[in-house]
Amino acid sequence: MQQVVLRRELVARGMSDSELARRRSGGDLVRLRRGAYLRPDGRDLTHEEAHRLLVEATMPQLGPGWTLSHGSAGILHTLPMWPDPLSRVHVTRPRTGGGRRRTTVHRHGSPLSPSEVVRIDGWPTTDLARTVVDLARSLPFEQGVAAADRALTIGVTMAELGAALDRTAQLRGAGRARKVVEFADGRSESAGESLSRVLLSDLGLMPDDIQFRVLDGSEAVGRVDFVWPGLRTIGEFDGRVKYGRLLGQGEDGGEVLYREKRREDLLRELGWQVVRWVWADLDHPEVIAERLRRAFARAAL
Repeated sequence: MQQVVLRRELVARGMSDSELARRRSGGDLVRLRRGAYLRPDGRDLTHEEAHRLLVEATMPQLGPGWTLSHGSAGILHTLPMWPDPLSRVHVTRPRTGGGRRRTTVHRHGSPLSPSEVVRIDGWPTTDLARTVVDLARSLPFEQGVAAADRALTIGVTMAELGAALDRTAQLRGAGRARKVVEFADGRSESAGESLSRVLLSDLGLMPDDIQFRVLDGSEAVGRVDFVWPGLRTIGEFDGRVKYGRLLGQGEDGGEVLYREKRREDLLRELGWQVVRWVWADLDHPEVIAERLRRAFARAAL
């Protein structure tokens, strides 16, 4: 069933404004933006799915010349956009002057070459490199890193990011964007790992390597998120996505957790200290720092 329905479509079917109001108050229709509604079966969408529907409802109203950009382009390119609920559609037009922000649309004005525009789901969208740079210019550093890491994972190159940086060098936030790109690492496997890396850097505890293969002789024990080999310490970010990714065919979560525990036991038997943290811990960096320092001290005994 179509999840987005426009007011004009409902009126054409004979629905009055009073009936629309009754359906909204009764929960049969949820207002997505002015003149566009979401059916009840769309309430449980992820925020990425909901934003795509907002794009679908908004773009036809804007007229020609606008290109999806910033967070909206990030969603279409499957970049992590947490924790922004993205209640506005972001679009860019090649013009001078500042942007304009409305309830459901944020219009940006900046130089934009046709070569930087691709089509996704039928909509003109800034390409992956330009999208990363726009996000890195406008978001907090750690969110820009998460987007850049993901983009490198799915195929953008450092050369493409460098070219996008050069084309936007005169725009606000260009210096921050360059720092984001310099910090980015396509080996990161999740937004949580990207944020962890920024946090560890801020704490002065930057790991020596990431996605490190630990060997027992010639046999691989496993690949770990963060490692300090000289201190015989491993750091692991535990996100629910990781365990879903580790599920084998026919396995359940309990089997994955058992296998992970067995892997950690083997790492400890080989003399490694293992420190784990979860999303909630990222709000308390001093807790992670203390766990790591205690692990470093144990390894030195």
